[in-house]
Amino acid sequence: MKKYFKIMRLDHWIKQFFIVPGIVCAFLLTKINFSIENLLAGFFATCLIASANYVINEYLDAEFDKHHPTKKFRAAVKETMNGKIIFLLWLALTIVGLSIAALVNSYFLAMATWLWLMGIFYNVKPIRTKDLAYLDVLTESVNNMIRLLMGWFIVVEGFILPPSSIVLGYWMLGAFLMAIKRYAEYRMINNPELAAAYRKSFAHYSESSLLISAFFYAMCSVFFIGVFLVKYRIELVLFMPLLIGLYCYYFWLSFKKDSAVQKPEKLYHERGLMIYCLLSIIFFAVLMTIDIPALKIFTTNELIHL
Repeated sequence: MKKYFKIMRLDHWIKQFFIVPGIVCAFLLTKINFSIENLLAGFFATCLIASANYVINEYLDAEFDKHHPTKKFRAAVKETMNGKIIFLLWLALTIVGLSIAALVNSYFLAMATWLWLMGIFYNVKPIRTKDLAYLDVLTESVNNMIRLLMGWFIVVEGFILPPSSIVLGYWMLGAFLMAIKRYAEYRMINNPELAAAYRKSFAHYSESSLLISAFFYAMCSVFFIGVFLVKYRIELVLFMPLLIGLYCYYFWLSFKKDSAVQKPEKLYHERGLMIYCLLSIIFFAVLMTIDIPALKIFTTNELIHL
């Protein structure tokens, strides 16, 4: 059964920490009902739903992954998989994951169900948005937004939604990350025909179009996140240069040979990126604790008279 556990991608569970910003937003904006039990249940449920999506992803992508320089060594490609066992594994992960999600609250369960459905829309024919250029990025990155909402509903009582600016900004952040990942993959394969055999959407992409789309998503994300930060605490306008620098750093990583952005779960190996993120978090925390009256000029409607 070892090969079936491999396709659950337990090493990818670290990605589920993308629910944390949702918890932070709830803490900053509204009253929360925090409990360690709900936090652990929410995180574990998210991991199980993600693994259910990974299982069908690897199994249904096996015929395409054989054209990828590194993914061709995945268990689903190298070994014969029993479709019935795959289905039972996917079903078990789904049932257990959604059952645990229901223990948190009904709104968290709704978000978990949405995350599960996106795995079907993304991977399973006849929809399979993974094969459609641009829609592949936008639908995969919706998972980023859903994780934000899952983190939010872990600690928020009742149907209270976070500001649309941070929700859209987080979605566009995910789209930026996915577009950059595709750019790094496309550039690494360095063969348009082979790239299209691996991922059908690559037949409609080029290096330049992927970079331009990534730039567009980055601009949208910075705009929406900037609106959120300035609206709710003007001191956070000083955080924007660091945030923009983070996008630039990630851009730079995509140009490296065998770039880590192709495997986001391995990004913790990028020491420079981790240090940058740590310093950014510290600076963000400092700005949350101090008031800078001089910055109020950015929120006034009065004209400046010399």
